[in-house]
Amino acid sequence: MQICNACPRKCNINRDEKVGVCGVHTGYKIARAALHFWEEPCISGTNGSGTVFFSGCSLKCVFCQNFEISQQFKGKDISENELIDIFKSLEEQGAHNINLVSPTHYALQLAETLSKYKPSIPVVYNTGGYDSVDSLKMLDGLVDIYLTDIKYVSDKVSKKYSHAENYFEICSKAVLEMQRQVGDNIFDNEILQKGIIVRHMVLPGNISQAMKAMDWIKANLPSETIISLMGQYLPCWKAEDYPTINRKLSQREYNTIIDYADRLGFENAYIQELSSSDKNFIPDFNLTSD
Repeated sequence: MQICNACPRKCNINRDEKVGVCGVHTGYKIARAALHFWEEPCISGTNGSGTVFFSGCSLKCVFCQNFEISQQFKGKDISENELIDIFKSLEEQGAHNINLVSPTHYALQLAETLSKYKPSIPVVYNTGGYDSVDSLKMLDGLVDIYLTDIKYVSDKVSKKYSHAENYFEICSKAVLEMQRQVGDNIFDNEILQKGIIVRHMVLPGNISQAMKAMDWIKANLPSETIISLMGQYLPCWKAEDYPTINRKLSQREYNTIIDYADRLGFENAYIQELSSSDKNFIPDFNLTSD
């Protein structure tokens, strides 16, 4: 029996018997495992990122594009050995890395699994940023790349859109721990081998959150930190209940953020074409690997 307090929600329950905020039990549940080409270029490369989409989520973002798996818990239960076999298969397919998407509520299990089998290619921890420092410390040496969000700075905004009033307090500490673990970015032929990328999805009507997130990154992380300013926002899930975010991001809003990043002196920044705000870029969570 394992009482789960792996994420900042600290549900303090036995996930073998019932589910907490994340919505899933102790074992692994995944919705898709395949080569993925829509991450940042230094992650996807030419061969693709070996991406495993986990079901459930400890955040409750009202606009989640992956709501089928994060909020509706679509997925297939698999064993630890099956997950290891998936890692091996993705390696054999030539993936640049093993990309663990929404892993926060599986952190303890993943620490055990990766201790048993560490892929020969980098392991990417692709997270919403709402992570416990204690859980992250268990992954020290097992994760090579942290691909993390900083979604909000305002408690009011994070409570409204993710039901997590303490999001930034938690996330900022988590990001510092991630940086401590991986250190300076290391590349091989333009593919990241070790390091951290900090993402921020720019929400319509919330430009100040993007600016404040960049202010924090500039003040607290190394100057070479890679940031990813995501303009792909698309109203999904329950966004229609929130008028401010019930639309796509405007080009003017996005340009404002790009200009602000330039004024702050960021040298390593990914930006997107707003045409990426399209349902065609949301993966098909068909429980297969094709």
